[in-house]
Amino acid sequence: MLNEQKENDGWILLFDGQTLNGWATTGNPEGWIVDNGNILCTANGGKYLYTLKQYENFVLSVDFKMDDSVNSGIFFRWSDLDDPVHTGIEIQILDSYERETLGSHDCGAIYDMVAPTHNVCNPIGQWNNMTIHCQNNMITVEHNGEKITDMDMDQWSEPGINPDGTKNKFKYAWKDMPHKGHIGLQDHGGKIWFRHIKLKSL
Repeated sequence: MLNEQKENDGWILLFDGQTLNGWATTGNPEGWIVDNGNILCTANGGKYLYTLKQYENFVLSVDFKMDDSVNSGIFFRWSDLDDPVHTGIEIQILDSYERETLGSHDCGAIYDMVAPTHNVCNPIGQWNNMTIHCQNNMITVEHNGEKITDMDMDQWSEPGINPDGTKNKFKYAWKDMPHKGHIGLQDHGGKIWFRHIKLKSL
């Protein structure tokens, strides 16, 4: 639940802790269930769970807890429900605990584009928080209260190429992509729990 201060500041809950009202899935509905006040990805072919509403400029805060085989992500500005990979930006969720060298596929990365600056991933079985700030072309990611990643979408002006010249897998230039889209949670293997999913529009 939101406290009075959060409500006064404009925060809303995207998950009520009891139902998946306001959400839908691209895969097996049994792949996403409510479990003891959390959203549980059962690793049973759920593919993606996404918000029916679309959001543009916002702060999104999500708590998550992983098992040791999880590969997941938080998607946002996802504009085409048939193509989440190429029309949604993903913040990677993966067990990167104590990993010293981080790349653009580690926990907290803006997937395949920007690596985290440092590692603040908690051990398997402990809760983490990911907070994503989206304001026009600027994206900033905080992991467990520390800023780890940022991105200026306008710098991604060519498909398949990052500003530093390295390749990415995306077939569109992010500079040209819509800023408004769905928020999604990914099932790419392993169980993961989500809670306290809240958003503040900017």
